[in-house]
Amino acid sequence: MKSRFISIILTGMFCIFAILAAGCTDSSNPTAGTGTHKIYISGAFALYPMMIEWSEQYKTLHPEVTFEISAGGAGKGMTDALSGMVDLGMVSRDIYPEEIEKGAVYVAVAKDAVVGTLNSYNPYLPEIQRKGISKETLNEIYIEKRITSWNQLSENPGADAINIYTRSDACGAAEMWAKYLGYNQEDLNGIGIYSDPGLADAVKNDRLGIGYNNIGYAYDSTSGKPLDGLAIIPLDLNGNGLIDEDENFYSTKEEIMHAIADGRYPSPPARELNLVTRGEFKGATRDFVHWILTDGQKYVPEAGYVGLGDERIQSQIQILNK
Repeated sequence: MKSRFISIILTGMFCIFAILAAGCTDSSNPTAGTGTHKIYISGAFALYPMMIEWSEQYKTLHPEVTFEISAGGAGKGMTDALSGMVDLGMVSRDIYPEEIEKGAVYVAVAKDAVVGTLNSYNPYLPEIQRKGISKETLNEIYIEKRITSWNQLSENPGADAINIYTRSDACGAAEMWAKYLGYNQEDLNGIGIYSDPGLADAVKNDRLGIGYNNIGYAYDSTSGKPLDGLAIIPLDLNGNGLIDEDENFYSTKEEIMHAIADGRYPSPPARELNLVTRGEFKGATRDFVHWILTDGQKYVPEAGYVGLGDERIQSQIQILNK
């Protein structure tokens, strides 16, 4: 009888300890209480390759942290972050005031740009590479539709139609391309294509196509040259009808990265890339973002992105520490 009474007491104590332990578990993280942390991230195609690199490097230092990362466009990243579906949303555009009102808190982590693209077999390419295309001409193609054939940009006769491609998903690339022209994504005309890789493929498969891509999807990561089948549209920035020496920086990814860094390539379509959360950065997520803004910055140029500069990084760390 005594032995049975002791057993009941011990069982009751075990239950109390189990309840207390359960009460200390963070229910917001499925892996909390197991010694591991899982960080969920979604959003911009532009930032996706960089985020993969950062996550892999971080895991070597913190094997207890795992990641689930998906690309789906800046709009999805923002929606997922504000709804709490992910810890971090990747957003490759400016953050809107109404998103901040809904609780969006963000830091910039790197910089890149959007470039116009053509098919490398476009018969008008040599002339376009020599003369460039001005902002006003792009406006007449993408917005006003006053220029509808390639011969309107050329001294050569013909009536080859310009096949315009744009993004179908809410994304930073389209928003920045439209903002460069003075408009919003919804104002861009063209055949809607989902995703950065999808838009690149559409132009590569259409000799008379025109599009735009984040530089990470327009240039080959190994050779640094434009992807096979793609050519980069040189912007005639001063409007003199020629690509001058200081406007000619599209041959390699390294060249355009330098142009983005020193401001020769305009912003927009150059822009900062942001990480967004709801309310505040906290816990394992905050530690990861702090590492991105400090030690993780050394991987930015290696991955084909442009760093923010020391002063800008310090301002972002201050936001993180609020």
